[in-house]
Amino acid sequence: MCNAEKIVSRGLLGVLIAGGLALTGFFPGYYYYKAQLDNNFVAVKGLAERDVKADLAVLDLKYVVTGNDVVKAQKDLTEQQQIIVGYLQEKGFSGEEITIGRIDTNDLAANPYRSEKIDGARFILTQAVNVRSTKVDAVEKAVSSLGDVVAKGLVFDSQNGGYQVSYIFTRLNEIKPEMLSEATKNARLAADEFAKSSQSYVGKIRHAQQGVFSIIPREEVPGVMEAQQINKKVRVVSTVEYYLE
Repeated sequence: MCNAEKIVSRGLLGVLIAGGLALTGFFPGYYYYKAQLDNNFVAVKGLAERDVKADLAVLDLKYVVTGNDVVKAQKDLTEQQQIIVGYLQEKGFSGEEITIGRIDTNDLAANPYRSEKIDGARFILTQAVNVRSTKVDAVEKAVSSLGDVVAKGLVFDSQNGGYQVSYIFTRLNEIKPEMLSEATKNARLAADEFAKSSQSYVGKIRHAQQGVFSIIPREEVPGVMEAQQINKKVRVVSTVEYYLE
């Protein structure tokens, strides 16, 4: 090999060695920078709330008849059924919205744990009428005036709930996208405030967690559950992590 070739070969070798040393220094430095960047973030929460109104009501009415003659008791139960169904129809509910439940018969004499002597009526007959309607205001009015059917002789089965009403909001999926967008915007505002105090800037989203949608009473009334209130509040809290630059 001539001297010129040796010089070129040595020069090329030097370039390769220098390049290798540069890369050796670059990669640890890059990964150190990347690790520091990944650790420089802020986690904030964004809240979104909506006042909503129930769009579905379910009303269960349970009534009872007692007697020593099961045939007569069943006849009386049928009369009570006519009273409650007539009342509901007067309140504007159609036949499609009203469902008649089965008759349950309890013969106290057939109870192996009964006392030797049966005091009072032997047979207890119960039945339920169910209303499922989108006319939630009409259901509320019907519940508030149930004393009218009591005045006609109907006896509610108080031992098994008597009457129960549930007001349900079914359109949650319709408002989810808008509420999630609002929660994310509120989280960004919180991150911007934090960045100002730390003299930094908010970058891209590092991680986001949607959170759980919850439906709660709009008015917190002791002893009154969410399902018993027409007016409700939908709430979601999203957790978002932003890079800080």
